[in-house]
Order: sequence, then structure tokens, then C-alpha cells
Amino acid sequence: MTAQIIYKGALRTECEHLQSKTIIETDAPTDNQGKGERFSPTDLVATAYGTCMITTMAIKAADMQLPFEGTRIEITKIMSTDAPRRIAGIKSTLYFPTDFPATDAQKEQLIRIARACPVEKSLHPDIVLDVEFNW
Repeated sequence: MTAQIIYKGALRTECEHLQSKTIIETDAPTDNQGKGERFSPTDLVATAYGTCMITTMAIKAADMQLPFEGTRIEITKIMSTDAPRRIAGIKSTLYFPTDFPATDAQKEQLIRIARACPVEKSLHPDIVLDVEFNW
């Protein structure tokens, strides 16, 4: 088992990662009767996509002996306006440190690794993925 989720009431859940005992909470978003005080489940999907890209790129960067600390991703989740409610798109903007020493060939490898991350390969093909790399 990976996680245990407990409904706490008021459209909030408590999620425990069983291996690490880390706890996160979710709320329904404000546009769907929630408080929006925590990540929503769909926020977590979009965030998981960003963390998957940056983690797989960091693994490859370490293999290439490239310093990866300070790299960041900004994620914007776009919900559909029609029924059923679903994620229609995710915009991901990656920013690398200004002195990031990767060659053009290494950058291409990192892009391929990011775009092949397990979360991207698990997302529905109708979700528009707009990814921008700022070197």
C-alpha cells in the first residue's frame, strides 16, 4: 500500500505516505464548494507532473555531473470549462540557474528526459501539456 487517505469533513482529506509517514492535506477548490486552503486533488496532479519532470531531469543531470540545484518549475493547472470537470491543460515553465553549464546536446537530453517522465506518460492524451524551458 502506498498511502492512506482519511476524509476529515468540510471537503478536506488527510493523506499519509505510509513509507515516510509524511502527511499532506487536500481541500476542494473554491470553484467547487471548497475552502481552497490546501492543494486540491487536481492541483496535486499538476504538481506531480512538475515534480516528476524536475526529479527525472535531476537524476540525468547528476549522471552528467551538472549542478541542478536552484532549477525551478512554475506550474499552472487549467481546468475545463465544460462538464465533466477535468484538467484540460498544464502549463509548465522551467527556469535554470543563469550559470547552468549544460551544452546544447545535454539540454536536449534533459528535455527528452523531462518529456518522458512517468507522470507525463500517465496523463490522459487530451490534457494539453505546454512546457517551456528557460536556460
